[in-house]
Amino acid sequence: MTKRVQEILSWYGSDNPGTRANLARLLNAGTLGGTGRLVILPVDQGFEHGPARSFAPNPAGYNPLYHFELAIETGCSAYAAPLGFLEAGAAEFAGEIPLILKLNNHDLLNEEEDPISAVTAAVRDALRLGCAAIGFTIYPGSTHRNRMYEQIAEIGAEAKAVGLAVVIWSYPRGSGLSRAGETALDVVAYAAQIAAQLGAHIIKVKLPTEHLELDAAKRVYETSRIPRATLADRVRHVVQSAFDGRRIVIFSGGAREDDAAVFEQARAIRDGGGFGSIIGRNSFQRPRAEAVRFLAQVMGIYAGSDAES
Repeated sequence: MTKRVQEILSWYGSDNPGTRANLARLLNAGTLGGTGRLVILPVDQGFEHGPARSFAPNPAGYNPLYHFELAIETGCSAYAAPLGFLEAGAAEFAGEIPLILKLNNHDLLNEEEDPISAVTAAVRDALRLGCAAIGFTIYPGSTHRNRMYEQIAEIGAEAKAVGLAVVIWSYPRGSGLSRAGETALDVVAYAAQIAAQLGAHIIKVKLPTEHLELDAAKRVYETSRIPRATLADRVRHVVQSAFDGRRIVIFSGGAREDDAAVFEQARAIRDGGGFGSIIGRNSFQRPRAEAVRFLAQVMGIYAGSDAES
């Protein structure tokens, strides 16, 4: 085990050996194994956005086995998905890649201003499928947020008791926030702090913009002169907000973007001290050969071998 992985595991001293072993599984897997960086393939979009919006750009993605194969071939650190997709291939690909079972999901058939996800699987399912971790989404800013916080507090404790790691998707959203506020620097940093306080081992947030949403926070950012001009500055602040970098913070890839933009984002995450990316649609919506080249480039950036680094 590398010194970097040992250092990261030392931040989770309250956890039992099983949970620390599963964190080590994630940190030692795939192309970036041992570096302390992660690139995870998440495929919960079929539930979250619908099958055509998710998979029609690359129809191979309708098949759940495709995503196991893509994650393994490209050397991803883990593959994350809801219950159905993992059940479809967990036995066939057992032991080939760490799995993260997404325990709650939210559909867009009736999009609410203040969303709440339904719990769609259980910790016992993650154990049955051989997962290394469970995943759970919270929506800071939603009027239903307290219910979600209570759910993950209970479910997270159950997961840790049986040796699983906990990954929290912390996505600010709700009637109390503007659309710009969902990715505002102060709000994303707050979301990372909330996830850390809820006991997350790994925190997934969106990339923050320079915008500041909350008036009280804005005054502090300005008087304290917190750097926010560059994306690397903003990533650094979000990571700092997760226990001064003592929690793993990874950043969402979001909707399909131009390759150059995604690569520039990865460089900023790397340079800002982020721990990596969780890239779904930017990966699986491409033809397989293109996706393999694309993810190899992203991993090269995190490994420090990128030509423009």
